[in-house]
Amino acid sequence: MNFLQALFLGVLQGITEFLPISSSAHLVLAPFFFGWQIPDEQIFPFDVLVQVGTLVAVIVYFRKDLISILTEVIQGLVKRQPFVSSSSRLGWLLVLASLPAGIAGILLKDVVEAAFKSPTSVAFFLIGTALLLWIAESIGKRNRDISSLGWLDAIWIGIGQALALFPGISRSGATIASGMSRHFNRPAAARFSFLMSIPVMAAAGLIGLIDLLEVPDLAAFLPIMITGFLSAAGIGYLSIHWLLGFLARRSLRPFAVYCLLLATITLIFSYAGL
Repeated sequence: MNFLQALFLGVLQGITEFLPISSSAHLVLAPFFFGWQIPDEQIFPFDVLVQVGTLVAVIVYFRKDLISILTEVIQGLVKRQPFVSSSSRLGWLLVLASLPAGIAGILLKDVVEAAFKSPTSVAFFLIGTALLLWIAESIGKRNRDISSLGWLDAIWIGIGQALALFPGISRSGATIASGMSRHFNRPAAARFSFLMSIPVMAAAGLIGLIDLLEVPDLAAFLPIMITGFLSAAGIGYLSIHWLLGFLARRSLRPFAVYCLLLATITLIFSYAGL
C-alpha cells in the first residue's frame, strides 16, 4: 500500500462510515475495481485503523452528549438511581444495544473474515442494505424521538448493528433502518446509531491495534497508516454533519438506489471476469 492508496481509502472510509452505504463494502470493492494487490497483513489492520479514525470523528462531534451521558451514568451509580435521568438511561441503553454485535462478532468471526475476501458476497449484502433502507422508509411512521427509546428498541437496533458485521451491510444503514422500523424519526434514529457505534468501533480498534503490531516492517508502514487515519477522521466528521442535516429533510431511498447500483456493477465485474 502506498500513500495515495491510503489517502483515497481513508477519505472513502470517512465518507461511507456514516452514510448508509457500507464503508466495509467500499474498502473491499475499491481495491477490487482498481486491481490493487494489497497484502492481507496490511489491509486488515489498515481497515481497522481508518475505522478508529471515524471513531475519533464521532467522539469529537458528539463530545457534549458523551460528557453528559458519562457524568449522569456515574452520578446515577453513586446515588443508586442509575435510570433516573434521561442521559443516564440513554447511556445504559447504548450498552444494551452494543451487546448483540459483540456476541455475534465472537461467534461469527471466521465467517465474517471470509466474506471480506469475496466481492460477490459484498454485492449481495449491499442488496440487503438497499432492502433494509427501502423497507424502513415504507413502514416507519417517524413519530418518535430519542426520549421515548426503551430496552426493546435498543435490542432491536442492536441486532441491526450485528448484521452489519458483514461487509456490504451498512452499520449506519442497518441501525437507522432498525430505528425507523420502530417508528423513530430519521434524525433520532441517526443520532442513536452514531452514539452506539462508539463501543463497537472502540472494541474493533483495540483488536486491530493488536494485529497492527504483527505487520511486517511496521515502522515503514506506520506513516501510510497515519495518512489513512487522519483523512478518515477529518472526512468522517464532515460526513456526520452533512448526513444529520440531510435526514432532517429527505429520505433514505437515494442511498438504497446507490447500494443497488453498486451491487449490480460489482456482480457484472465479478461474473464477467473484468
